[in-house]
Amino acid sequence: MLQVLAAIVSVQLGSAVARTLFDDLGAAGVTFLRLAIAAVVFALIARPRLRTWSKPAWKAAVLLGVVMAGMNLIFYMALRTVPLGLAVTVEFLGPLLLAVVQSRRVAEFLWALLAGGGVILLGLDATSGAPVEGLLLAFLAGLCWAGYIVFSARLGAIVPGTGGLAVALTVAAVVVAPFGAVQITKIPENPALLLGATAVALLSSVISYGLEINALRTIPTRVFGILMSLEPAAAAIAGLIVLGQRLGRIEILALVLVTVASLGATLGRRAAQVAPAHAEK
Repeated sequence: MLQVLAAIVSVQLGSAVARTLFDDLGAAGVTFLRLAIAAVVFALIARPRLRTWSKPAWKAAVLLGVVMAGMNLIFYMALRTVPLGLAVTVEFLGPLLLAVVQSRRVAEFLWALLAGGGVILLGLDATSGAPVEGLLLAFLAGLCWAGYIVFSARLGAIVPGTGGLAVALTVAAVVVAPFGAVQITKIPENPALLLGATAVALLSSVISYGLEINALRTIPTRVFGILMSLEPAAAAIAGLIVLGQRLGRIEILALVLVTVASLGATLGRRAAQVAPAHAEK
C-alpha cells in the first residue's frame, strides 16, 4: 500500500511539472521525452535479458507499451485545457470501471459507486469552465489507465524486476515519436527544458511505474484500481502548489467523495482479511 501512495505523489508532482513545459515543448513533445528518457533509465538499471523472453512476455510488453503511450499522450492533451485535479478525477473513471467489473464483494461495489458519484458531480458543475473536449480526453486517458493496470499486472507476473518496463516504455516512446519528436526543437536553444523533461520522466515514469509494477505483484488489480482514487486529491494539491490552480467547492466535494471511497474500500478489505485470521485462532 505504501508503494502505491508513494507512486501517486510522484506521478502527480511530475504531471504538474510537465504542464509547465507545454508552452515550449507541447504536450506531445513532453510525452515523448518523458517516455524516451524513462526507457533509457530503466534499460540501464534493469538490463533485461531479451533473448530469454518468451512470446507471451513480448506480447505483454508491447500491449503495455501501446496502452502507456495512449494513457500519457491523451492525458497530457487534456491537461492543456483542464486543471490537473479535475482532469485526474475524470480520468479515474477508467480504474473505477475496472474496479466495478472485477469487484467480488458488495462493499467494494458500493464504495466504487460513491467514487463514481463524485465524478458525476463534477459533470454537473457548470462553474468549472473546463471544455467538454478536454474532459472527454481525460476520460479516454482513464480507459487507457484501466488497460495499464491490467497489462502491467500481466507483465509483472511474467517478467521479474523492471526489465519489462524498459521494453514497454521503449514501445510507448516509439508510438508517440511521430507526434512528439517534431516538437522538441527548442531544446538546443534552451537546454534547461531537457532538465525539466528529465524530472518529469523520473517522477512520472521511473519512480511511479517502478513502484506500481512491484505493488501489482502483491495486491489484486481491483484493489489497486480503487486505491488509485487517491490520485485526484494528490493532483489537486500538486496543481495548487506548482501551478496555482484552485478548485471550486463542488470540485473539492467531488474529490472528497472519491478519496473517502478509496479509504473505505481499502479499510474494508483489510478488516475482511483480519477477521478470518482471528476466527482461526
